Amino acid sequence: MDPRVSRRTFLKAATATTAATYASRVAPVWAAVDRGAVAVRTPLTTFAYSEVELLDGPMKRQFEENHARFLNLDDDRMLKVFRQVAGLPAPGEDMGGWYDLTGFSLEHGDFHGFIAGHSFGQYVSGLARAYAVTGSEATRAKINRLVKGYGETLDAKAKFFVDYRLPAYTYDKLSCGLIDAHEFAHDPLAMDIHEKLTHAIVACLPEKALSRAEQRSRPHKDTPYTWDESYTLPENLFLAYQRSGKSFYRDMAKQFLEDDTYFGPLSEGNNVLPFEHAYSHVNAFSSAMQAYITLGSEKHLRAARNGFEMLLKTQSFATGGWGPNEGFGEPGTGQLGDSLAFTHASFETPCGAYGHFKITRYLLRVTKDSLYGDSMERVLYNTILGAWPIQPDGTSFYYSDYATTGKKVWYKDKWPCCSGTFPQLAADYHVSTYLRSADGVYVNLFTPSRVQWNESGGRYGLKQETRYPFDNKIQIQVSGSQPRDYTLYVRIPGWATPDPVLSVNGNRVSDSVRPGTFAAIRRTWKDGDRVELELPMPLRLEPVDANHPNLVALMQGPLVLFAVAGSQPSFEKNALLQAKPTSNATGDWSATSVDGGSVTMRPFMSIDKESYSTYVLLKS
Repeated sequence: MDPRVSRRTFLKAATATTAATYASRVAPVWAAVDRGAVAVRTPLTTFAYSEVELLDGPMKRQFEENHARFLNLDDDRMLKVFRQVAGLPAPGEDMGGWYDLTGFSLEHGDFHGFIAGHSFGQYVSGLARAYAVTGSEATRAKINRLVKGYGETLDAKAKFFVDYRLPAYTYDKLSCGLIDAHEFAHDPLAMDIHEKLTHAIVACLPEKALSRAEQRSRPHKDTPYTWDESYTLPENLFLAYQRSGKSFYRDMAKQFLEDDTYFGPLSEGNNVLPFEHAYSHVNAFSSAMQAYITLGSEKHLRAARNGFEMLLKTQSFATGGWGPNEGFGEPGTGQLGDSLAFTHASFETPCGAYGHFKITRYLLRVTKDSLYGDSMERVLYNTILGAWPIQPDGTSFYYSDYATTGKKVWYKDKWPCCSGTFPQLAADYHVSTYLRSADGVYVNLFTPSRVQWNESGGRYGLKQETRYPFDNKIQIQVSGSQPRDYTLYVRIPGWATPDPVLSVNGNRVSDSVRPGTFAAIRRTWKDGDRVELELPMPLRLEPVDANHPNLVALMQGPLVLFAVAGSQPSFEKNALLQAKPTSNATGDWSATSVDGGSVTMRPFMSIDKESYSTYVLLKS
């Protein structure tokens, strides 16, 4: 959407185990078909979805909610708009909301029918990743029906996309869904349909990636036609090349790299984020990473690393979220602090978290830098785990609200973009928690979970037991069919000062355990070995930006503690830092405000419908 005016503002005006097995320990999972399709073997790789099990906790709950929601969503409803345009029988109820064919009026602020069928590919992708986790035959059968049903509606000229507002936007999602259906659910039709769709869609796309400004400068039917996102296409086109080995995908991906106005300047250290649409331009960083992996382009790696650093330093709230009113602001102007007074649309939560997880996972795989794990967990605990689940009628959680006094609300329109990224992200928790290197295993996220893998005829595993982030202790149980020598890398968050404690079988690790690194433990691991990590979590304050030093968030470990109150409270600095835990199930703390009242400070994932302030005011 236009970064200057958000959607919200307009509205107000056989199991997949073998599919994703580790054929190569140092190649992306997508490279399994054509080993020559990538130029770079990343130092870290993800485990297969099926090798990681989430145990009881909020991440598992979100995954299961999303899997069940889309497994039980009627096939005919999902396929209806495509069948209608193709002139085929189209039974079933309309999906409603953004998903339908008609009803959109920018003039009247009506987004019904905004982007017909836009999230179909993401729903297929989410199901395919869920099948990779669970091996559910009902899920695989549904994927096969949806892929076949979509293929029956596709003609050689992509009639569906004629005079379509955002063809690149929706093609990109269909591309992802078909790739994932092939990769994880072994769908026999998916890549043939993908190829047919790709050849057809070319007539509906520009000759190169167009920035929002370039789209506005060209003749266009109306404003929404300038919101397309051709600059996000390369990631999935590179992945299609890796799956198929067909060079036209690689060449098309190169064609849509936004080098002139985005990646080129970013690679040289020029901050071109301001005034761009936030989510789609963070999503584009993943295209730069695939250009690096597929082509070996160091320029694109620099662009992604520099751009992400600019995101952290100039655009991010204490929660890890970014993009008030869906846009990036100008650094040094106090734009983040100013936004608290004029918008309740502070972060596109499922979409933003999905894009954030992708780029941090890519960068972690390449650099092994724990900074990216720190950033991932901040977004996890302070944004997406506080999102309400998608409802049966498509009602969805969309924005996190960081306003002076904020509140969680449902998005006005059904089946928005965030309904598509949420199931993908929840499945991706499995591939974000642990990573694999040639010499061992990286523990990236601390959550109740288990990872198991086969190697050299043996069966090995790690099991985490923890109440983190509500408790500062993490225990990792080691299992193995026989003793094996490898390195266990444990992330030590950058905020974990002054003295994190890491021990093996009750004996403290003697090597330096430094915050902001992965602590490496090399040994011959035996079944029953126990690793324990205890992280210091003192309270600290983070100002919203340098221009508003008295607007601060209270932090404890990776958590922002939100002030639950009807209006923004004020505190003396020392009183805020002397907040006390209440030891209840929601992880609350209590702090004394300047008027002597007791204010509850609560993590985002525990907030329901109560009013809150992300940032509180320090008395001068």
